[in-house]
Amino acid sequence: MKIALFGATGTIGKSILEEALRRGHEVTAVLRDVSKLEGLDQHEKLQVKTGDILMPDSVAEAAAGKDVVISAFGPKFGQEDELSEAARTLVEGVKRGGAGRLIIVGGAGSLEVAPGVALMDTPAFPEEWRPLARAHAEAYEIIRASDIDWTYLSPAAVIEPGERTGNFRIGTNQLVTDELDNSRISVEDYAVALLDEVDESHFVRGRFTVAY
Repeated sequence: MKIALFGATGTIGKSILEEALRRGHEVTAVLRDVSKLEGLDQHEKLQVKTGDILMPDSVAEAAAGKDVVISAFGPKFGQEDELSEAARTLVEGVKRGGAGRLIIVGGAGSLEVAPGVALMDTPAFPEEWRPLARAHAEAYEIIRASDIDWTYLSPAAVIEPGERTGNFRIGTNQLVTDELDNSRISVEDYAVALLDEVDESHFVRGRFTVAY
């Protein structure tokens, strides 16, 4: 497939890029600063182009002729409102560019831990993470209200670099936990789950989550 990827230089974005290339997809990494993607930029299946996820024209240009647009965009601390802005420009740009679908690297905070209770609203949720979690939740509502084919992938409560095992459990709107009530996933396995969705399309116009 032909994929446009925003956020390819972040921890999750790099893993998604590597997984997509491993599977033989043609990837266009769209970056504000193309010099940040060193090492992989010589891959035969990878193109790197300048673009801005906050500009609809730039998103539309990147989306043109693509099967999937993936956003692994993560704002800087204190600029969480950019998530909602990016959601709007992605929806507009994907529609104008005619891409087949949009897949979002989302947040875990809005996943339910009990009926009607979101993870981000529990007492144990770190206070410093709440602005980002709320911003992700707002962006999710923007994406969900759109009329394009979208998929929103929420990680486990804890996502960090680790191993690529290919073994994990899948949920929808509820946080997935293990027998000890922990919720975690490696960045590498998160990327596997996202590219599985690119290849198999189980959650078109829906959200899912993954954890061990």
